Amino acid sequence: MSMKRVLGAVVGLIFTAAVNGPAWAEDVTVYAAASLTNALNDIATEYTAQSGNRVVFSYGASSALAKQVEQGAPAQIFASADLKWMDYLADKKLIDLTTRANMLGNRLVLVAPLDSPVNRVDLGPKSDIAALAGNGRIATGDPDAVPVGLYFRQTMERTNQWAAVEPKLARAESVRAALALVERGEVPFGVVYATDAAISKKVKVVGHFPDSSHDPIVYPFAMIAGHETEAAQGFFDYLHGRSAQSIFGNYGFILN
Repeated sequence: MSMKRVLGAVVGLIFTAAVNGPAWAEDVTVYAAASLTNALNDIATEYTAQSGNRVVFSYGASSALAKQVEQGAPAQIFASADLKWMDYLADKKLIDLTTRANMLGNRLVLVAPLDSPVNRVDLGPKSDIAALAGNGRIATGDPDAVPVGLYFRQTMERTNQWAAVEPKLARAESVRAALALVERGEVPFGVVYATDAAISKKVKVVGHFPDSSHDPIVYPFAMIAGHETEAAQGFFDYLHGRSAQSIFGNYGFILN
């Protein structure tokens, strides 16, 4: 085969690969609270099919993600599980304030392994969570930083139980890590969001903490200042749309 034909064949292969191979128009990078994992993955699948833009996620505790954004992580959208860590980035002028929106709500629940003999716990003001745990521990997010742990700490402080409960905590790096401890039976109880309990087949909800016992659970979303692109804006807008809101609702989030 002549050199001319060889070059022609190579060019043809390159063209074919460019046309038929995976060609994302643009990536969108989202840093989001771990409790949003399942819902956001489903929403992103729909969005990518419609737009051709791939969504790349980094999930974890809102506290850890906010610190990463502060240190220059390439996030374009941040979704927090509480107002504190969005405020943290806002104070440092790292988010586009015009895009900030309180998108979702949630509920705080007490879970136990599916085979636990405990089926129902009264979590009113006279409850005794420390006594309930006995010699075991209670898994939740680290109450010094992780939102779910912060909400739980508020509940325990408002009912004068924090001093007794604190030594019994299994401090997890995120709500999903706390859920995993309960699923594996490493702890008899865990405090997670209702949406996390709902996606697990290995735990059961044994009690709901009164909404009045802690600050409202709010999920603010915002675009990161200086990282706005047309694709990122497109996905951010999609999150506000009917289809995405329906998916959030199906997973049990409270729509604001």
